[in-house]
Amino acid sequence: MTLYTQIDRNKRRTFFLVFFFILLILAIAYVYGLFMEEGYFTVIVAAAVVVPLSLIGYYSADKVALFSAGAHSVNRENAKPLYNLVENLCITAGIPVPKIYLIDSPAINAFAVGRDPKHAAIALTRGSATRLTKTELEGVIAHELSHIKNYDTRLMTAVVVFVGLVILLRDLFFRGRFFLGGGRKKDNREGAGNPLGAILLILGLIFILLSPLFAKLIQFAISRQREFLADSSGVLLTRYPQGLIGALKKIETDEYILPRTSDATAHLFIANPFKGGERFHRLFSTHPPILERIQALEKTM
Repeated sequence: MTLYTQIDRNKRRTFFLVFFFILLILAIAYVYGLFMEEGYFTVIVAAAVVVPLSLIGYYSADKVALFSAGAHSVNRENAKPLYNLVENLCITAGIPVPKIYLIDSPAINAFAVGRDPKHAAIALTRGSATRLTKTELEGVIAHELSHIKNYDTRLMTAVVVFVGLVILLRDLFFRGRFFLGGGRKKDNREGAGNPLGAILLILGLIFILLSPLFAKLIQFAISRQREFLADSSGVLLTRYPQGLIGALKKIETDEYILPRTSDATAHLFIANPFKGGERFHRLFSTHPPILERIQALEKTM
């Protein structure tokens, strides 16, 4: 599979992902409508709310991610060596130079955001800029630029927005359940005489409870796949696998933890920013184990 084929696939996946999450959100609204006996009114309201929120989130999710990480912008004047590294790799990759941000943390990590190469940014921790060798830093930057070139950032931006909306709707449902009347309008005895309706209601509640888990699992699966692709694409840019391998080894043994990180943005980073996260079951990890990534890169040497 060529990189161009992968880019086209990412664009298609973004479309289908958006479609899937819209259906999931409308399904939550429909179940909520059944529970509150509002009919299709809640579906109409959800659709009217989801579309503008999705657009706002899609076009501003990068700013939210950068702000939440405490990143500040740098340029050629105040970070010339770093800017030159990024610029040279962008020339090789054939993409515009993204906005560059620094995160004031000694931890070694980085992430990329943006809906396309013309509207992209990369953020590196100060630890990455100071504790990595030049070739290791090039490997990390090339990895992040590959996310941009392969349109991974567009796909992952959509994931961030819609996972957040699913969780928000779930929370709104339970707040409405407990604080806005406590449930169905009609006498509960009517429901007691309708076993099928009671079963459907219970299944609907289970669906709403589990919907954020389904959304997060999709987020994790996509993120893990993207990291392997960005590793190999980054090596194609630098032509030096040892650079990224060395950086990943330092990340694996890094004792520092990023102080400002959330579950919503953790999957954007080159490595899991939560120390110890990879010791849990792989199903619940935002990243593949670093040792597996290193082994995959070593096979390219």
